[in-house]
Amino acid sequence: MRIAIIGTGHLGSIHAKLAGQHPDVSLAAIVDPDQARGSMIAEQYGASWYAAVEEMPDLDAVIIASPTSTHYDVATQCLERGMHCFIEKPATATYEQAQALLRRLEQSPLIVQVGHVERFNPAVRMLAHMQMDPIFIEVHRLAPFKPRAIDVSVIHDLMIHDIDLLLWMTRSSVSDVQATGVSVLTDTIDICNARITFTNGCVANVTSSRITAAPMRKLRIFQRDRYVSLDLANASAEMYRLLDASALEPAHQIPLGVITTQFGDKVIVHERPEISPTNAIFEEQRAFFDSILSRQPVAVSLVEGAEAIRIAESIARLAR
Repeated sequence: MRIAIIGTGHLGSIHAKLAGQHPDVSLAAIVDPDQARGSMIAEQYGASWYAAVEEMPDLDAVIIASPTSTHYDVATQCLERGMHCFIEKPATATYEQAQALLRRLEQSPLIVQVGHVERFNPAVRMLAHMQMDPIFIEVHRLAPFKPRAIDVSVIHDLMIHDIDLLLWMTRSSVSDVQATGVSVLTDTIDICNARITFTNGCVANVTSSRITAAPMRKLRIFQRDRYVSLDLANASAEMYRLLDASALEPAHQIPLGVITTQFGDKVIVHERPEISPTNAIFEEQRAFFDSILSRQPVAVSLVEGAEAIRIAESIARLAR
């Protein structure tokens, strides 16, 4: 499978480094208008450099890691030329553009996957093996200021990761949004807090900032009989659960006490699930390539990516 990386910024350079490590994948092209950087990355990984999408040859697939404002135009060109697309998040700059891409895909055999990389975080993937029915979720995604990705607000840059995770975890639509945001260092919102209510009754309190001294990526999930805390930066987790005494596994569960409930006596246990480290970007690339080869649904669809953008736009309107 011959592919191209479009955009060689922070994420684009990581994609270029990892893409050639997949069996049956050849990094054939690097596309970037910056000749010095683009040609350097291309030479480093044995690819050809092109200044624009129109100049590169027809390939099997592309990974679009250019600025968000260019995603729609670049993806449109690549789809018109018959190339499968992996598009870094947010998929497009606006919900309207995402809808336009979806209409283009209605009668197309081509595959589009959106790069919501936190879906592939080892700590998040652990949740796939659990019965999820959250009542309340609290999220903090805080980062030091970096002079990149400031063409979009912190909502579309950072919070959108958590919007996608919330939609995935709750499997529910959004019924209400409240939000407050402040512009501090840029012309767009740099810190935002949103309270999102889902139609299934779950409520999420989400805070994102790109002007924080100490980085933090934590997600706390509260549901009946279980509390789960995820540290997404360190890919670690800890849980508190209520279990029947007969279900206790002393090898990895620490009993903290016994309480009496309407269902009988329950043991409160604390545990730290063992999580195998993986490279989330490598894993999302592999999922994309596997979907192309097997013609199976993508891990993160453009429909899901579009809905995350729609909720982000709602939050941005309220925050302004």
